[in-house]
Amino acid sequence: MTPSLVIPWGSADWTAIAPIIVIALAPLLVLLADLTLPRAARRPAALSLALLGTAAAGLVALAGWGKPYVAFGGGFVLGGFTIAFEEIVIVATLFSLLMAYRLGREDQTAGGLALMLWSAAGAMLMAGAANLMTIFLGLELLSLGLYCLCGLAGRAGAREAALKYLILSSTASAFMLYGMALLFGATGSIQLSALAGANLSAPLFAVGVGMFLIGFAFKLSLAPFHVWTPDVYEGAPLPVTAFMSVATKAGALAVVARFAYAALSTPQSHVLLQPLWILAALSMLVGNLAALAQTDMKRLLAYSGVAQLGYIVAGMAGTTAFGLRYAIFYLAAYTFMNLGAFAVVALLSHDREEGSRLSAFEGLGYRQPVLAGAMTFFLLALAGLPPTAGFTGKVLILAATVGAGYAWLAGVLIVGTAISAYVYIKIVRAMYGRTTGAEIKRPVVPSSPLPWIGVGLCALATLVLGLYPIAPSDVLPLVK
Repeated sequence: MTPSLVIPWGSADWTAIAPIIVIALAPLLVLLADLTLPRAARRPAALSLALLGTAAAGLVALAGWGKPYVAFGGGFVLGGFTIAFEEIVIVATLFSLLMAYRLGREDQTAGGLALMLWSAAGAMLMAGAANLMTIFLGLELLSLGLYCLCGLAGRAGAREAALKYLILSSTASAFMLYGMALLFGATGSIQLSALAGANLSAPLFAVGVGMFLIGFAFKLSLAPFHVWTPDVYEGAPLPVTAFMSVATKAGALAVVARFAYAALSTPQSHVLLQPLWILAALSMLVGNLAALAQTDMKRLLAYSGVAQLGYIVAGMAGTTAFGLRYAIFYLAAYTFMNLGAFAVVALLSHDREEGSRLSAFEGLGYRQPVLAGAMTFFLLALAGLPPTAGFTGKVLILAATVGAGYAWLAGVLIVGTAISAYVYIKIVRAMYGRTTGAEIKRPVVPSSPLPWIGVGLCALATLVLGLYPIAPSDVLPLVK
């Protein structure tokens, strides 16, 4: 008698990754439309299909709220924590797509959009990854597409940025992989849950944790592992830079949070996480100080991102439940205020992205007052001034760090915020300052009006989250 074929996973397992499946299949429709439609319709059709596929994935992800499930034998865990990070990745992808109408040459747009969606699928897979194999699979799916996307801009710096990102990211992945091998050797399992019962005094385990965190410190752009960030951000196309600034960070932060809260959950293991909090403090200072000297908005926002991720990681110090809630809230706030700033830059740019230079903002308050007002609002939010979500988020992060017994981290956060205020107000002064005898610049006609949608929605979300801080409560990560 012929044995019957047994499918190892049930429908519930596939339902758990349904949002990832949706956003991974959408690029196939994008590429098919690019192959079959008339030339004039290819770019708008590809962008429309990418936006619809991403929005559909967001709706499917929301349908899983309140239905926790351990899928694929503990390789993927669905829950509030996973869905919160998936939604942040989806929102980042949507707003980045609104800036991607001119991504690459006309024959590269569909391929670029497909790569962006596949990278988003990798970040979403990292959000629910509960074992070392799934983490690595999600990370590589995220990174491989970005290597190609960074080189799509039509300038020499883009190729350099792509090569630099490839080399340094591969080095960081090597650290992470070797750390994973040591963790597997110390526990005999690839499950994160197995780490909770490991012998913390074993050198094999301690070194494995350190190398694992070094790899993800690179992905999070935590100082001193941030040196690739400004060069890659400057060289990559603007929509790709915007996408990387949030989606990559959200995926990596989800892994670090699950690792810290679920795998190293005992008080005795907290000593292994102390270097992570030190890196957060260093990032808050280095990011803000380096931003002072920047003359390119993409580089400035890169260093700003280094500091902002320092704030977010600082919120998780002590691995308290409130700290994780507030860190996720601040990540969501950062998503809107950061992508809103990128959308303004997109509206000031043409094919060569002249809008990323700080000189493009001189006198903007008189040339395009609405755009200057929106940029001012986003910059004040990044600086942490009321009534924005940046202010509310930093207050909550301060409360979490002090409550967890890390008052020194709160002090560093206050110092970093004070430094950042000068960085952002310098740009506001350039937009509204009167320059006698300066050449009057004509308003730039953007290649697409779609970024205006991003500016409006991001400004509204930044204001609403500042006045009504909504943070989901069911966000503690689970492992099997």
